[in-house]
Amino acid sequence: MLARLKQYLVEVCCVYALVSVAGAVIDQIAGFETNNINVMVMFGLCVIGTFVLYLHKLFDNFSPLFMIVVQYLAACGISALFIWIVSFFAGPVTPRGWFELWRSFTIPYVILAALYYWRVFSETKKQDKLIQEIQENNKAESV
Repeated sequence: MLARLKQYLVEVCCVYALVSVAGAVIDQIAGFETNNINVMVMFGLCVIGTFVLYLHKLFDNFSPLFMIVVQYLAACGISALFIWIVSFFAGPVTPRGWFELWRSFTIPYVILAALYYWRVFSETKKQDKLIQEIQENNKAESV
């Protein structure tokens, strides 16, 4: 359990670093300014997105497409709840702000989820290949 928690925290840090650097580059190119609330919200959304992706083992009995869609919807819902709670401290969220939330969350989530699932599925393929090799070796030894 401790190893899983460490792995989760490492992934959160990697995701936050990627999103933070990409956000800083985009802000510099577009000439936007940022503030501490945006940075903290970005970290919170990275934690939420990584946590939801990390729960993919709960959906092993379902098709991968169903799993991905449900996880995206859950991440969006939890993110909206998070932003709603933050709005009590930082000020109300405008309708344009909600649109920006979905856009700002969806684009990095889709990219990073694709990378995450590519890694998971490639690891699964490696494990399947290893199991097949072991089974073939056991058959060859028994003959």
